[in-house]
Amino acid sequence: MSGTLNKVMLIGHTGDAVKMTYFEGGGCIGRFPLATNETYTNRTTGERVSNTEWHTIVVRNKGAEVCEKYLKKGDKVYIEGRVKTRKWTDDQGNDRYSTEIQCTDFTFLTPRNNESAVQNTDAAPQNTSSANNPVNSGQVSQEDPQEDDLPF
Repeated sequence: MSGTLNKVMLIGHTGDAVKMTYFEGGGCIGRFPLATNETYTNRTTGERVSNTEWHTIVVRNKGAEVCEKYLKKGDKVYIEGRVKTRKWTDDQGNDRYSTEIQCTDFTFLTPRNNESAVQNTDAAPQNTSSANNPVNSGQVSQEDPQEDDLPF
């Protein structure tokens, strides 16, 4: 084990539709904003304070296509992934930085047509990993391969 971990788990509401970028080789990337909220009571004034944090979610290839098809603005979604900061140069030659969440798995939490959002159906795939790793399913993703010959 390397001794480090870069893992993010978010539950929030989408702030816009998925914006797709397609590449010549057939790959694609989808990006969308995700809002997470924190609410607490200020001890001195007694008033409720609400803070919203916005995250840029990046989904690749098949997962991006699924998100584009099924996610709408305001939908609740579970995102799992890693934090990635990119450095780029703007038009004036200044160094700029973007922090994004590189999504590895997701689950739609907004119910569709009176069905449970956590229920897996063939018509509405729930996650991105090629191992079909929904939350709490007991299946294993590509990042954590499982050996078949475990003694327990």
